[in-house]
Amino acid sequence: MTAETDHDLSREPAAAHDSPQRAGSIALVLLVAAALVAVAVGLMTLGRVQAQPYILGILAVLAMVGLFNLFAFAAGIIRFADRNLDDPVIGRISDHAFDGLAVTDPRGHVVYSNAAYLTLTGASGPQDVRPVERVFIGNPDVSEAVFRLLKAAREGKRQQEEVRISGVDGSQGRWLRMRVRPLGTAKREAKYAVWSIADITRDRERQEDVFQELQHAIEYLDHAPCGFFSVNPAGELAYVNATLANWLDYDLAEIGSGGLRLTDIVSGDGASLLTSIVAVPGEVKTEVFDIDLRMRTGKSMPVRLYHKLAFGADGVPGPSRTLVISRARDERSDPDRAAEVRFMRFFDHTPMAIATVDRGGNVVRANARYAKLGQGLGLDSSSKSIFRAVNSRDRHILIAAINQAAEGQADIAPVEVALEGAKERWGQFFVTPVEENERDTEAAIVYMLETTERRALENQINQSQKMETVGQLAGGIAHDFNNVLSAIMMANDFLLNAHKPTDPSFQDIMQIKQNATRAATLVRQLLAFSRRQTLRPQVLDLGDALSDLAMLLRRLIGEKVKHETIHGRDLWPVKVDVSQFEQVIVNLAVNARDAMPDGGKLIIRTANVTADESAKLAYKGMPAADYVRIEVSDTGTGIPADIRDKIFEPFFSTKEVGKGTGLGLSTVYGIVKQTGGFIYVDSEPGKGTSFQIFLPRHRPEPETQVETPAAATNGAAAVTTEAAKDAPAAEAKPRTDLTGQGTILLVEDEEGLRALNARGLRSRGYTVVEAENGVEAMEVLDEQGGAIDLVVSDVVMPEMDGPTLLKAMREQNPDIKFIFVSGYAEDAFEKSLPEGQQFDFLPKPFTLSQLVAAVKETMTKSG
Repeated sequence: MTAETDHDLSREPAAAHDSPQRAGSIALVLLVAAALVAVAVGLMTLGRVQAQPYILGILAVLAMVGLFNLFAFAAGIIRFADRNLDDPVIGRISDHAFDGLAVTDPRGHVVYSNAAYLTLTGASGPQDVRPVERVFIGNPDVSEAVFRLLKAAREGKRQQEEVRISGVDGSQGRWLRMRVRPLGTAKREAKYAVWSIADITRDRERQEDVFQELQHAIEYLDHAPCGFFSVNPAGELAYVNATLANWLDYDLAEIGSGGLRLTDIVSGDGASLLTSIVAVPGEVKTEVFDIDLRMRTGKSMPVRLYHKLAFGADGVPGPSRTLVISRARDERSDPDRAAEVRFMRFFDHTPMAIATVDRGGNVVRANARYAKLGQGLGLDSSSKSIFRAVNSRDRHILIAAINQAAEGQADIAPVEVALEGAKERWGQFFVTPVEENERDTEAAIVYMLETTERRALENQINQSQKMETVGQLAGGIAHDFNNVLSAIMMANDFLLNAHKPTDPSFQDIMQIKQNATRAATLVRQLLAFSRRQTLRPQVLDLGDALSDLAMLLRRLIGEKVKHETIHGRDLWPVKVDVSQFEQVIVNLAVNARDAMPDGGKLIIRTANVTADESAKLAYKGMPAADYVRIEVSDTGTGIPADIRDKIFEPFFSTKEVGKGTGLGLSTVYGIVKQTGGFIYVDSEPGKGTSFQIFLPRHRPEPETQVETPAAATNGAAAVTTEAAKDAPAAEAKPRTDLTGQGTILLVEDEEGLRALNARGLRSRGYTVVEAENGVEAMEVLDEQGGAIDLVVSDVVMPEMDGPTLLKAMREQNPDIKFIFVSGYAEDAFEKSLPEGQQFDFLPKPFTLSQLVAAVKETMTKSG
């Protein structure tokens, strides 16, 4: 145990380590113990009575000494000495350290400092030591840093600052690194702060020298007579020297900010060449490329690149280093070099991918377009075989062509094969042999054009032509079939009039009528697909139309399928035939129901699509315009990709025999197309199907007039295909008077149908004269002296068709009334009529009641 004051610790920290080892030891303890034993033995010889006062006196002295030590230890006057503090090695490490060290107590007083601290702070001795904040007080360059250090010391945190101390009287300043940290982690130790100060002036000077040298090197590189750039693995320009920036007319600061990529300064597909170098782990490769760089103005500049690229151990490329030599002067100074430059520019900028290959199909050299093709196909940069660009199923075709070229065979036929990759892509390869003396290294030159877009366009045109051909065929069949159905339905009406409901054969006749009506429905669907049906378009609010259909759709799809209609806001008006539009939605809903046998969800959405939005959709064949979109989607089984292009074809069906005619979607397709709209399908097996219908936005004419009935504007009869479906209901009204008077000229080239129509009209009180074609009808008109009240004429007839007959008769009698009957749509011949002509139209097939109703309505109409 030794007694040391705080004053001694603070004033002479080094003296504590320089003093010899204290005398306190085990020998002194034994000596004191021996003295006490000797005194005790000596007192025992005096006798008990005589020794007692001496023993009491010794015990009193020892008690006083012990009590004094206890008070001194409690007051901190004396303490137990720590052997570690007396260790000369530890003391000398801190006392003779290069960095200045000081320890401050919670009040900021320095309780320890080494010699370096005294030197760095300018203290004359231990009695003059000051804390850091007092040393640098009043220095504005250091005050902020010292404040941050003091704050960290109070909070028990670590902090480091580097400051520059200005020199006195013009002398060079110093750089100091100051640090502060807690003395320890214990609560009491954390209140003490350890400060260190290091002179880093030489390190700073060394850094400045290196920086200056780097600045000189950059300046030399910037003003070199050739260009230089570096590209990082992400394709961004990490560095461009001033010479190249000047060539390209770019601001050097703009390039340095990371605003440009390699593709921004390389013309065409040249960037693909630089990124197509085969990776070899751990190696450095230098390739030479002759390409064009693109200036800011868009002009090109021919250059030669010495492109150096280092690969890591894992084969990942690092930043490149590329030397750029301008070849623009060569075009003017050296004809040979100019020819080489022109050839390289042609070679790299041609739209064909060109490569020379050896007998094994390995690419010896290639142009930029081929490099870009390989990257587009997702080929590994280490792949050098041209066969890797071709789908495995067609690879043998290209192998055979290259083998022929390797044998020197000329006039090798081009081959078109599927390319490798996730998407379907096609390419056409032209293979030619090289000169015989070069076949050891290069066996053939291969030219390749990607034909994906061309094949897609050809398929689209073929599909369109096929649909048009099928539509023409369907329309022709429908016309002839309508004549047959008209005769059947007319004869059936005569039989119904001749038989009472109680007659045993009445039900058979009704069965014939129902089947004839069903056949007429199929014909209407064929006409819808061929876009030759008669439409009665009107301005329509799709939201109201779909709301009216909601109840019908729920009944059609059943309880297993949930139906939801999501209306778009402020839908634009469209001009469509209401009944035909309803048929479109019903057919799609029924198809969706059949695709969800176990239940699901049917969602109908409507929305406006602006011209800009439609352009972004990029649907094939749909021009950019304003549309109203109707989306009909389900959560059913979906449509396989191999039959997706066939679903709109008539009679194509995936349903079982007897469960569908295959005309549902073809009818939808025809109605939408005839309305001027577009329909597309998106489907994924197992995830459902979505039909997207785009109807053109209707814009009313500036002069808005009150709509007149269709019969008044274009002479169309009120009888439509929907009326044909409701014919039994019309016949069920016995109070309707369908009789009349007048002379009717009936023009029909089908003799059997003409006879039935004439018989039906005569049975209602009309006088009927017949004609087989237009020429004969004109003769009958002359024979009757023009006394014809109404002409009922077919449209398509030999020698003179219906429209021609109308023109000829109107020249003689402008007020003569006309009804056209045809299996074709009204639009098919309306364009051939003079503008402003009035006529009515009755589509085939029709019943007797529909015929006489149309005749009576036209006869009673005022001229």
